[in-house]
Amino acid sequence: MGNDTAPTWRENLRLALIVAWREIQDVLRDWRLVVPILILTLFFPVLANFTAGAIMDFLNRYGGALIGERMVPFLLMIVGFFPISFSLVIALETFVGEKERKSLEPLLASPLSDAQLYLGKTLAATIVPLSASYLGITVYLVALAIFQGWTIPFPLLVQVVALTTAEAVVMVSGAVIISTQTTSVRAANLLASFVIIPMALLVQGESVIMFWARYDALWGILLFLLVGNALLIRMGLHLLNREQLLGREIDKMRVGQLWRTFREEWRWEWWLFGRAPDAVPRGLRWLGKPVALYARELPSIIRRSRLPFLVVLASAIGAFFIGWKFALQYPLPPDTLFLGGTLDETSNLLIGGLEALPSPWAILGLNLRALIVTSLLGAFSFGTLAVSTVMVTLAIIVYLGFHVVWAGNDPFTYFLVLVAPHGVIEIPAAMLASALGVRLGATFAAPPAGKMVGDAWLQALADFLKTLLFVVLPMLIAAAWIEYAITPQLALQFYGG
Repeated sequence: MGNDTAPTWRENLRLALIVAWREIQDVLRDWRLVVPILILTLFFPVLANFTAGAIMDFLNRYGGALIGERMVPFLLMIVGFFPISFSLVIALETFVGEKERKSLEPLLASPLSDAQLYLGKTLAATIVPLSASYLGITVYLVALAIFQGWTIPFPLLVQVVALTTAEAVVMVSGAVIISTQTTSVRAANLLASFVIIPMALLVQGESVIMFWARYDALWGILLFLLVGNALLIRMGLHLLNREQLLGREIDKMRVGQLWRTFREEWRWEWWLFGRAPDAVPRGLRWLGKPVALYARELPSIIRRSRLPFLVVLASAIGAFFIGWKFALQYPLPPDTLFLGGTLDETSNLLIGGLEALPSPWAILGLNLRALIVTSLLGAFSFGTLAVSTVMVTLAIIVYLGFHVVWAGNDPFTYFLVLVAPHGVIEIPAAMLASALGVRLGATFAAPPAGKMVGDAWLQALADFLKTLLFVVLPMLIAAAWIEYAITPQLALQFYGG
């Protein structure tokens, strides 16, 4: 910190490793941490090996050998995940634990930069549980080879080890952030559920993939975890503040202050094409608010959300390729989507009768719920899950579109009749809401310059609600009415024979 020139990456890494080695020594000196980690790490693989053997014997006896074989790699993943979960206490105490022990002040007074300090503590909190995880995996594989005669395929081993490593870094990075933002170890341990529960749900999803032997999908989960790692590390570096770490004694819930900040972000100034209020007839002055919203406030919101819009656009392009790939990989029967001929020969999926369609309010409710839920999920996933609605919708359209074309139908007629009437309104509305949902989550990792994370998130929330109520909702209402009243009539006219 006292140098005039910025340190090189080698110097940053060297100083971070010094901090990491100091932390690791502190952990290894405490037998109350080391002994339980070793005992549980070594005991659980033995238990998993016994369980795997018992399950395989039972299933082989009753003709379920395939299920037994797929149970073994699932237990391997659990063996790797188990030490990380109970060793999370090391990461939770990185900053707040030292603060309670009164050893944080000398460390913060050292010439280490915030990045060096954060990376060093994160490395130390990762190395110990990850080493225990690797030890458990090794013991389990050796026991399987000796007692069950089973060896794991190398590609699957690489996947499990990579997933375990990525999950460890995600959990540790999240726990270190919690440690920097809490004032007591008790509060940090309570907040740890926001780290453990999502990862436990992810492991359950991975187990389903393993039982179905869809191992290629694990690479997608690994990519998702790597993106999450980068976002968490960036967020941790941004949130680390030495003055707050030392000065904050107790967390207080300031609801009034939060409400005032949100209310300030919600407001927008009266504007009517540059005219003063006195120059406008009294009966037209109310137009100043809606004109200001759509002519000035909305463009400002879009400018503040440029990067999230690019993310949604890239996701839409990716959805096209996903739909195309699935159309090639999982083709429908050739005549399923042939839309010519008589009404009876036309697909029930598209023109099954107006009475079978939901009401426009049901269509609106379905679309609105999907966008709100995915936007809220985006707030808890750094924005990554906020694009799911757009991606799924576009992927389905592309998937069906390829089959419609392959069945001998004209692609332009398909698009103009069945997609464009309501899609030209509904899809932009969904992309707009998704972009603001991405921003809700991304603000935690990268708040705008000059704003605290809380203030930036309240601004993103106000922008999301303004856009949802005054732009997205009217567009969805119009799209739902068109989808209910116009699109089916066009389908009957063009494809009903």
